[in-house]
Amino acid sequence: MSLDQVRSIADAVLYEGYLLYPYRASSHKNRSRWQFGVLGPPHATAASFSEEPEMEMQCLLAPDDGPAAVTVHLRFLQLQVREVRSTGEDGVDAPVDQLTVDGVSVMSWDEAVEQEVVLTALSLQEEADTVHQVPGGEDTEPVTDARGVEVGRIVRRRLPLAVRVRTRSVVDDGYVRLSVAVRNEHPEQTVTKDAAIRSSLIGAHLLLRAHDAEFVSLLEPPAGAAAAAGRCRQRRCWPVLVGPKGTTDTLLGAPIILYDYPEVAEQSPGALFDSTEIDEILTLRVMTMTEEEKAEARATDPRAREIIDRCDSMSPADLQQLHGLLRDPHPPQPAALVGPAADVRNVEPAAFDTAGAPWWDPAADASVRPGSDAVMIDGVRVAKGSLVRVHPSRRADAQDLFFAGQVARVTAVLADVDGGTHVALVLVDDPASDLHDWYGRYFYFAPDELTPLTVEETAQHREENQP
Repeated sequence: MSLDQVRSIADAVLYEGYLLYPYRASSHKNRSRWQFGVLGPPHATAASFSEEPEMEMQCLLAPDDGPAAVTVHLRFLQLQVREVRSTGEDGVDAPVDQLTVDGVSVMSWDEAVEQEVVLTALSLQEEADTVHQVPGGEDTEPVTDARGVEVGRIVRRRLPLAVRVRTRSVVDDGYVRLSVAVRNEHPEQTVTKDAAIRSSLIGAHLLLRAHDAEFVSLLEPPAGAAAAAGRCRQRRCWPVLVGPKGTTDTLLGAPIILYDYPEVAEQSPGALFDSTEIDEILTLRVMTMTEEEKAEARATDPRAREIIDRCDSMSPADLQQLHGLLRDPHPPQPAALVGPAADVRNVEPAAFDTAGAPWWDPAADASVRPGSDAVMIDGVRVAKGSLVRVHPSRRADAQDLFFAGQVARVTAVLADVDGGTHVALVLVDDPASDLHDWYGRYFYFAPDELTPLTVEETAQHREENQP
């Protein structure tokens, strides 16, 4: 598979945060644009508010019969300062914030240049430790008016960068655990925020290609690889499989957490570069900008100009396309209950009758009754009123850690449109549990995060909590 097939995903990571709505240089939001994958200079002072200089990713491979190897692509942005200079009557130019020529403005601004470091066919049996130099430079572009008279210049400057890439491998349960570390090796001290970001690697991420080996999903590893996958450690870089679903030869190490085989929505007409915001929302926001604000955005950056022009030219049908699609997740015939009764974690299948209402309307499935539906957990029927002990394991909310081991009362069992089961509950020992129940403010956990209390434990707990 060609890397070009996954570059749309990699580019979305690379340019994440490059532009932030409202896309204008005067916006306070745009003074902290570079948000993800920033590897700062190692000798930065505290006053520069620099990011850490290093990231490291560990992934798992299943070698084939040949000499297993990987090709590593490190991709990042190198900041480029764009300075606009206006030429005076004496022929001497001086830096300005903005220069307007024939009604068109161009502004001083920070741009970025794509960079890529490639390490080809690194053997999994050997360690690698290489330092790569990324040259700086200065380019000048004249600015002329309609008569061809030079009225100014655009000067673009880049600082040189140095980056170290290290790889090492160990065998773990028959699999190979590969570590890839990237470190900014900028040799000079930086004392200001601007100096730090200009000597940083921005949007840094990794693309790995396997040769005579297959990458193993860390999100859904096969049973034999689960233990080894659990021993992989990540630092500011998260590995996921990319490419057509089912392929295992390409891996993306991203500074944001993604799922395996991420995709860019087919409805998206182009990049918006704004912190994974939803296209429809940002497009509507752009349409509310005044003509003066749009002119400033166009002068800020060529990519901002492209966004403004694209939004201005959208037809009502184009905008409607951004609203997304509704796909019926249910097969024509309800599937049979999955798994033995010893550990069934699905609610009973419903007879989906969508003749009178669309599938997403609650009226389409009268058999779904969260107040009386149940789920089997470890052979025990759990429904509204059941007492369970909470063991958070799959959530990203740090608050869940405080719930570990606590007893909760189930208020409902719900199923989402993708077939997942969610158990709503309130904590028994929470003084505000009755109030939360009255408002309908529940905590939601998956069945495998809950352990039903035994009959004896339930009786004892209810006796201890009698008013």
